[in-house]
Amino acid sequence: MSNTGTTNIPIKEIKQDMHADDPLSDFSAREITLNEVSKRVYVAGTGPAIIVMTEMPGISPHVARFARWVRDAGFTVYMPSLFGRDGVVVSAEEGAAVFQKACVSAEFRAFAGKGSSPVTLWLRALARLAHEESGGPGVGTIGMCFTGNFALSMMLEPAVLAPVVSQPSLPMDDPAGTGIEVADLQAVRQRLEAEDLTVMAYRFAGDAFCRAQRFAAFSEALGDRFIGKVLPDSAANQDTAPFFQRYVTTPHSVVTAHLIDETGQPTIAARDEILAFFAHRLK
Repeated sequence: MSNTGTTNIPIKEIKQDMHADDPLSDFSAREITLNEVSKRVYVAGTGPAIIVMTEMPGISPHVARFARWVRDAGFTVYMPSLFGRDGVVVSAEEGAAVFQKACVSAEFRAFAGKGSSPVTLWLRALARLAHEESGGPGVGTIGMCFTGNFALSMMLEPAVLAPVVSQPSLPMDDPAGTGIEVADLQAVRQRLEAEDLTVMAYRFAGDAFCRAQRFAAFSEALGDRFIGKVLPDSAANQDTAPFFQRYVTTPHSVVTAHLIDETGQPTIAARDEILAFFAHRLK
């Protein structure tokens, strides 16, 4: 089984105020219609495509910063707007409203027993389009928090070769649930084994939304094709936005809100490992 690679990728330093709204002006905002559904997708860069799926409660400055790191590592980023207001640092109240709306949306299945979220069909179509437009051997994808397990469901699209699952939070009411249909998980495992592929996954040890039971469930379903990494809670940034301060009171967002942008930090090491994984599979 192939490893994740050890490619040294020069990372451009990005300095921006994480507490100020991000205009996203260095991305091309496109309205993309797939399966008769239109969504805004922010696109930037050149090279093989990476689908960056936002965490709750939307495309924050932290999510956009991660997308820029991916872009600067030599990839074309496709960042779909799935919920919330794009680029905005929302209040705790607005973030809670976005979360509640997503939980009852027909696109997302936030609770146990509901199976795979229907929005993953649209995201798989986006991966096909991104591969056609950007070329290369295939597409990478990363899901975070509410979208974490979407990266696995997208493996049902043959173009997706490099899935990253970061702090997957669904289903909300079952710590050991995967949020994916059993048959879909079986199909993903068969593909991983047939094509010698792996899944990278990340969480903090004390994360209340993505507990050890969920990684254990994925590991049981996918075997050693699922490579789970657990970061210590001490590695989490404490200077977070109002929504996180009120509602996300444990370390959670590995490469976004709880990332500490300093050399030698475990979260920076996780970011670099993800970028190396994308390069290993797609370049």
